[in-house]
Amino acid sequence: MNPPEGFIDNPFPFYDALLSSAPVLAQPDGSVLLSRHADLDRIYRDTTLYSSDKKAVFGPKFGPGSPLFEHHTTSLVFSDPPLHTRVRKIMTSALTPRAIARMEPGLIQTVDLLLDRLEDKRQVDLIEDYAATIPIQIIGNLLDVPVDEREPLRDWSLAILGALEPALSAKQLEDGHAAVRDFKEYLADLVARRRAAPGDPETDVLTRLIRGEGADEKLSEIELLQNCIFILNAGHETTTNLIGNGLALLHDHPEQRQRLMDDPSLINSAVEEVLRFRSPNQFGNRETTADVVIDGRSIAKGTNLHLCIGAANRDPAVFPDSGRFDISRKPNRHLAFAGGPHVCAGLTLARLEGRVALSRFVTRFPDFQLSDERVRGGRMRFRGYASLPASL
Repeated sequence: MNPPEGFIDNPFPFYDALLSSAPVLAQPDGSVLLSRHADLDRIYRDTTLYSSDKKAVFGPKFGPGSPLFEHHTTSLVFSDPPLHTRVRKIMTSALTPRAIARMEPGLIQTVDLLLDRLEDKRQVDLIEDYAATIPIQIIGNLLDVPVDEREPLRDWSLAILGALEPALSAKQLEDGHAAVRDFKEYLADLVARRRAAPGDPETDVLTRLIRGEGADEKLSEIELLQNCIFILNAGHETTTNLIGNGLALLHDHPEQRQRLMDDPSLINSAVEEVLRFRSPNQFGNRETTADVVIDGRSIAKGTNLHLCIGAANRDPAVFPDSGRFDISRKPNRHLAFAGGPHVCAGLTLARLEGRVALSRFVTRFPDFQLSDERVRGGRMRFRGYASLPASL
């Protein structure tokens, strides 16, 4: 699926056209693009007719047995039971509401330290200096990655997730393979150190993964390493995008920023509206396991479905005045975290990071201004900014 001209910069007119005229759209390669909220919601909940396993798709894309193929067919998001069940049980047993609550003081401390540093600069890049730094530290703490070893994590993450774009250059493909190899080598060493000196399983997710706590069966070494990569990646770029998109939206809608400043209790619904209006992850995928009919159209077994989250979150059948950014919107049944058994395991943590990062930033810098030199991430699947220059 290749995007039309102008799509990367502004996909939303295309989404509106899909919803009104072609909610089930066949692609030249035989795949099908779906955009309605009801269709995506139903598909996310049905793991019988719609599979998350991507071996058939990723073999030709990455090369069978390649580093990217091994990673993306072993990690949680692109797997079906029983692997998905085993890994998810471990993660959810570690990310309980009580465990998340214990992370909040450390998150606030991290955010306030970053804000202090921003105050000293006044001219900043809100992605590099703020939004991208927060999830690396929080997820690094979750796996207890030594602070002085975290620097390469962001570049590895960007290269691996970037390989999920529909069309790749030879360099992007090789960068992705190299990132998986380097990440695995680093994590193999970290896991060996953690086996020799286990952490507290109540707070150290890596120790829980090694022990298999919360699941009926331990992970193999490959499953362990690849899902550690997944945790670090999934918690990084999407949360960076959530924070960066939120700051940009509050800047571009000053009346909404003022509402938040006047009523800080709106932060919960504000985060949900950022997730809906500028979903950090714009697309998901499933493969049909049998012949299905969607909107009266027959779709054959084995068809790759592109689930357009960004469009579904603008569906006027679910969201009245869907093109308006409204931080008090309720109800807000967005699909930014997908749904069903594959609903994002870290959604509570992501929401907490978004709330703390956005509310404390706006409180500290109520008059921040973005420059005209903002740089979008340039991706189809993940929507965010590579750079947000600002004056504080």
